[in-house]
Amino acid sequence: MINRVLIRSKVLQMAYAYYQNSDRDLSAVEKEFNASLDKSYELYHYLLMLVPAITSYATERIELGRNKYLPSPEEQHPNTRFIDNRLAAQLAANTDLDHFAFNHGLSWSQQEGLIKQLYEQIAGSPAYTQYMAADTCSYEDDKELWRKIFKQTLSDNDLLAEALEERCIFWNDDLDIVISFVIKTIKRFEEGQGADQPLLPMFKDEGDRDFARQLFHNAIVNGTQYRDIIMSVVKNWELERLALMDLLILQIALAEIIDIPDIPLNVSFNEYIDLAKVYSTEKSGLFINGTLDTIVQQLKQENKLFKN
Repeated sequence: MINRVLIRSKVLQMAYAYYQNSDRDLSAVEKEFNASLDKSYELYHYLLMLVPAITSYATERIELGRNKYLPSPEEQHPNTRFIDNRLAAQLAANTDLDHFAFNHGLSWSQQEGLIKQLYEQIAGSPAYTQYMAADTCSYEDDKELWRKIFKQTLSDNDLLAEALEERCIFWNDDLDIVISFVIKTIKRFEEGQGADQPLLPMFKDEGDRDFARQLFHNAIVNGTQYRDIIMSVVKNWELERLALMDLLILQIALAEIIDIPDIPLNVSFNEYIDLAKVYSTEKSGLFINGTLDTIVQQLKQENKLFKN
């Protein structure tokens, strides 16, 4: 689940924290980096748990209506398609999700107000209206509803983002990319798997786990070397005038380009240009691209880099 895009972002965040702290302790920051990766995987499970949590709230809401002293015809005969959603039931019974939630103390039970507000937003969405009004409903339709809910209602949702940030400082920056993993998981679900449907592993393979360790460690330990290379190219700038975030992006990019041989140059260039667009200024993407290109050409001329 934790891919290299997320890893690069985490390394940048932790490198920024490291250089902002006058009492720099590499081992402490490295532990925090590893903890932040663990928290991203925790958020993935927590968001999946949101599906049965919202469904449970909707079920209670219907039961309250039915049990009124004088229920309306709609309350007596409610449309139960949403609470009968088969994907929601499958997630509620999922063995891996249940074990992870228990072992990590995850629950939405103390967030009744948020669950209510999120349900009301969902119930007012076009996807929900179309789903509830359809003549027929397949398992694939059940999956598609929740895919749309995460993509259209829960992504970029201020209420959800604020609640997650209160619980864990790492989660707010991770929300969009982790939601993309949740959507990927929903697409992979099969009705026949029942409660045994596998979830995404923390890392696709050991290569990604090693990439995380190498990139973080090399970016910090070899930081002075990389900064010397950067400043030899950006000759008209003093180190203090170079935006810290741009400097860190270049520093981490060089850790990848120089010390991790199996990643093509064009991949590294594109990833760090994208990071600059997210974490730095409007013009940073062009600056990162131009500076990296100059550095790479220089390293090749000096026979210090042999990547294509």
